[in-house]
Amino acid sequence: MTHRHKSPSEMTGDLGLVNGEEQCVYMAGNSLGLQPKKVKVYLEEELDKWAKLAVHGHFDGARPWVYFDEIISSSMASIVGAKENEVALMNGLTVNLHLLLLAFYKPTAKRNKILLEEKAFPSDYFVIASQIEMHNLDPTSCMLLVTPREGEQTLRREDLLSTIEREGDTIAVILLSGVQYLTGQLFDMASITHAGHNMGCVVGFDLAHAVGNVELSLHEWGVDFACWCSYKYLNSGAGGVAGAFVHEKCMHSVKPVLIGWWGNDRENRFTMENKLKLIPGVRGFRLSNPSIFLSCSLQASLEIFTEASMPALRKKSVQLTAYLELLLQRIINAESKEQLKRLKLKMITPTDPVQRGCQLSLQIPMLSQPVLQELERRGAMCDIREPNILRVAPVPLYNTFGDVHRFVKLLKDSFLAVILKDQNNIP
Repeated sequence: MTHRHKSPSEMTGDLGLVNGEEQCVYMAGNSLGLQPKKVKVYLEEELDKWAKLAVHGHFDGARPWVYFDEIISSSMASIVGAKENEVALMNGLTVNLHLLLLAFYKPTAKRNKILLEEKAFPSDYFVIASQIEMHNLDPTSCMLLVTPREGEQTLRREDLLSTIEREGDTIAVILLSGVQYLTGQLFDMASITHAGHNMGCVVGFDLAHAVGNVELSLHEWGVDFACWCSYKYLNSGAGGVAGAFVHEKCMHSVKPVLIGWWGNDRENRFTMENKLKLIPGVRGFRLSNPSIFLSCSLQASLEIFTEASMPALRKKSVQLTAYLELLLQRIINAESKEQLKRLKLKMITPTDPVQRGCQLSLQIPMLSQPVLQELERRGAMCDIREPNILRVAPVPLYNTFGDVHRFVKLLKDSFLAVILKDQNNIP
């Protein structure tokens, strides 16, 4: 199963035929994954159960609504390298990040900083700033922003570790991406966790762009907490149920600040006696019952991951991304068309496969939106992060080497078409 291609049998991706012949080449799975075909089947099953069983659906059928999230969390735990009781499926990523920081961020007069990337995803930045303000502290002094060296786009491992060593006794929490959303850089989470713990810091990760993309070993690395969404590489659909991780070493020492009835022990939950028997660990952080429909969508995708396995997907991903890089470098170096040099293209994702997932980010100093529009018109899709970063993700679960070859040809044609249209605007 090393290179099994999922698109024809288990994933749907009909974005319309190009010239009445070929389907669109989809390279935007880093933003929203394609729909597993079983999603519709599972949703229809639950809609039918709701219609026929109504309230009894909570305890009957193949997916008892009361604990179905726990049933599928074992598959999720395998993907992130965790024990089953270290993972919970709940809420959305930003909500989970708030809940986890409420429990883990305990600033003192000396140790009150949160370390994060200067270019952290905006939602993470907002969460951290608001959490700091909740403690009547100033985000400008308590947010320790790590930045790339001058003239560079990505963070060097040695710079991250030296910052942790230098500032560690003032850092309460280290919160970094697993894979950086803009550059596609994969951080060395094991060494960051080790360095942070050596300095007495709590270490957590936002795995939105890492889960389902790279191999993770959260338990083995000793990560304190993590959270992630499921609609990118995990293909659960827009707004799909998110995941959270709390290491078992923290199960009894770290407790949720906000409590809901779904954090109450299942046997105690329906006695309605208002007596809390809090579930230890991350499952005690759950506030309310998750949507069965969102859980169905996630189940359909997790089944594919279980069959394919992350090691096999990662092996294919490394090869697929290397092939994409090779073809993109030919465009960047303008090996066949001198006009392409005028665009001043630059790859900002690390070239080392160990330091990236499947996303490659291409900096286009000008005309990025016209290029994207031309690309989609010709039958290929990726995305842009303003002002000028084109993100391309050959997802191993459903993209092929043929997809990569066709995408790069269409991208090159799009670049040349834009150059011809806008010659006066390109120096």
